[in-house]
Amino acid sequence: MLTYNNQFELELKKLIETERERILENLSLGSSVEDFASYKQLVGRLAALRWVVEACDDVNVTLAKR
Repeated sequence: MLTYNNQFELELKKLIETERERILENLSLGSSVEDFASYKQLVGRLAALRWVVEACDDVNVTLAKR
């Protein structure tokens, strides 16, 4: 049985993955890449989303050690 926190984490990761896919599609198609600054912004968003997922995983490891 999933607790509320587990459900929240799963839904958050789904939303992050959806946004990641949207950004990757924009990068691959070049639809929202007008200049180098917009490219850097999209790549920065990807890095931030990756960090959030890694932070969630790190929190789970820390909580499992308690």
